[in-house]
Amino acid sequence: MKRKIIIDTDPGQDDAVAILLALASPDEIDVQGIVAVAGNVPLALNVKNALRVLELAGRPDVPVYAGCERPLRRRLVTAEHVHGDTGLDGPDLPEPSIRPQTQHGVDYLIDMIKTHAPGELTICALGPLTNLGMALAKAPEIAKRIGEIVLMGGGYFEGGNITPVAEFNIYVDPDAADIVFRSGVPIVVAPLDLSHMMQATPARLQRIRSLGNRAGQAVFEMLSFSERFDLKKYGTEGAPLHDPCVIAYLLQPNLFEGRRINVTIETGSELTMGMTVADYWGVTGRAHNCFFLRSGDAEGFYDLLTARLAKLP
Repeated sequence: MKRKIIIDTDPGQDDAVAILLALASPDEIDVQGIVAVAGNVPLALNVKNALRVLELAGRPDVPVYAGCERPLRRRLVTAEHVHGDTGLDGPDLPEPSIRPQTQHGVDYLIDMIKTHAPGELTICALGPLTNLGMALAKAPEIAKRIGEIVLMGGGYFEGGNITPVAEFNIYVDPDAADIVFRSGVPIVVAPLDLSHMMQATPARLQRIRSLGNRAGQAVFEMLSFSERFDLKKYGTEGAPLHDPCVIAYLLQPNLFEGRRINVTIETGSELTMGMTVADYWGVTGRAHNCFFLRSGDAEGFYDLLTARLAKLP
């Protein structure tokens, strides 16, 4: 059965690849809309990047909405040091000719969840959780209507990537993440523990480049740019590929392994702010609130990604 999704995102390079993977899988995934959030770069640039990715995919029909331009309580932290000044450095993508919708992204999320049957919509969160946190705070009744939230965020065994213990998406807006993880909505978490296994090695990038289509070349250029930071930092053969894990999970969940656990978000300590405290061994007795993906089949993941990208313009 085709899954209806809304993608909530701050399109850096890996977000863009996740969006492309979803759009390249129309038999399984129906992308209802994209909501941008401040994160990798400020909101206006993330909106523009979402529009650029849709045009790259030949899907200008998918609506884009601008959501929240800053976290619920904290000052916005961005990541130009990874993603470049545009947030999508690497390929030379033209200025988009399509325009975003006028409705606020949070209101769009609420309206869509309310007008679809309970359980019908999946929210794929690829950036900070500000829009979702705001929607759940503004209309708490939607929690019972969301089918599932599949998000890239957090980490436990791998620690953090913006602080020693915090992953960027959760760190940018830990208060919103706290709302989401306490909401009771079914949640699947694709953390750094998983995405650090999905390394974009030179051979894997070359396979994508050799597809010979516009999307394959753009993905090669995007990841070649963004991975230079992580290659230096981790000293691995390839850089982690984060956000496409969310879409790959929807397409082929058998590629991944994890377990139901409790994750609590640290919001009080500046030292560990945004840490996803994952009770992987069940020592606290706290109720399970998510399915935490700890590992995956990297070869299968890149086979899927490459095969789907080949279907795009």
